[in-house]
Amino acid sequence: LNLFVLLAFFWTTLVVAADDPQQVVKNTANKVLAEVTLNKTNLEQNPKLIYPLVERLIVPYFDFKAMAQSAMGRFWRNTSDEQQTRLVNEFKELLVGTYATALLGYSGQEIEYPPMNMEAGSDRAMVTTKIAAAGGPPIPVNYRLKLRDNGWMVTDVIIDGISLVTTYRSSFAREIQMGAAKSKGKDRMALGIDALIQTLADKNNK
Repeated sequence: LNLFVLLAFFWTTLVVAADDPQQVVKNTANKVLAEVTLNKTNLEQNPKLIYPLVERLIVPYFDFKAMAQSAMGRFWRNTSDEQQTRLVNEFKELLVGTYATALLGYSGQEIEYPPMNMEAGSDRAMVTTKIAAAGGPPIPVNYRLKLRDNGWMVTDVIIDGISLVTTYRSSFAREIQMGAAKSKGKDRMALGIDALIQTLADKNNK
């Protein structure tokens, strides 16, 4: 399985102001996987039906702005308000497509929830899981969360030791630098960021 395909095997709605992030993840995971399983036939006949499910159960509970900002790293401070909006939107669409594809491929993989250690009253949490893999050991998937005013929000996902945000940070930096190098305008950094946004848009359009 592709690493990013594993992301959507269990992630769903987080209950606002929940005290136990792990229990929230576990309870809501059962809900989304049950819904996918129940509608498996319809989804196979019309895969586009998965997108409303993703929008309803996943999108509201990921902090896409925080993730995009972290993925941009030092380049974020060079972005305009307009560029930030476009970046967050394209980043969101990129992940939505990933989750939609992953959910369509779900076939009953079991999920383990190892014991979780969390400091009392903390507004940050790491929820760990292990997803069964055919012919191999379970794959660890860790979710980094931040408690916002409207509940726990995902700010990063670490799959088999690989951070999603860190991975995108490296690829984003390469795209920006390549775009800037090809530009002839005065503000080459801004043009490089525009090139990154266009690259993301092109991927999403496919």
